[in-house]
Amino acid sequence: MKTIKRLLILLAIILPFHLYAQPTTSNVESNGDYKAHAEGWLVDINEAYDISTKTGKPIMANFTGSDWCGWCKKLKAEVFDQAAFKTWADKNVVLVELDFPRRFQVPENIRKQNASLQQAFQVTGYPTIWLFNLVKNEQGQFTIEALGKTGYVKGVPAFTDGIDNMIKQKKTTNN
Repeated sequence: MKTIKRLLILLAIILPFHLYAQPTTSNVESNGDYKAHAEGWLVDINEAYDISTKTGKPIMANFTGSDWCGWCKKLKAEVFDQAAFKTWADKNVVLVELDFPRRFQVPENIRKQNASLQQAFQVTGYPTIWLFNLVKNEQGQFTIEALGKTGYVKGVPAFTDGIDNMIKQKKTTNN
């Protein structure tokens, strides 16, 4: 009898964690509903490439863990959600969110895209922000022209000044 009680207590402790950790269809975002967690950000690198090509703006990719990474949440609140950043970004970059959540799943095509870009940029920590240009060859494959990377930076002015410097360095090396 004691063994059965212990087993039931153990199951009562372990089962909620097991259920919480396992993704279900209810926490998988569908392709049509999936959007970035900040206004003005894209989730599809092909869409970002198209806009970047038309506007001449570099792509700024935010590798984030939106639902678990404390520094990512802090960067979003202190920088990305601020009106001054949004105004700056509209003029200077194409924004892409590459999310690696733990409490929900992104659509399979976005998950694969994000993992591929994570590997290409050798991202090992979050948040990691990469600024880059993409060039597409005849086979439809991208070549990445990296302009620079950063992580958490406190405040809009400090963050945007750093990105502006990356953009300026590229312009001076092209002249």
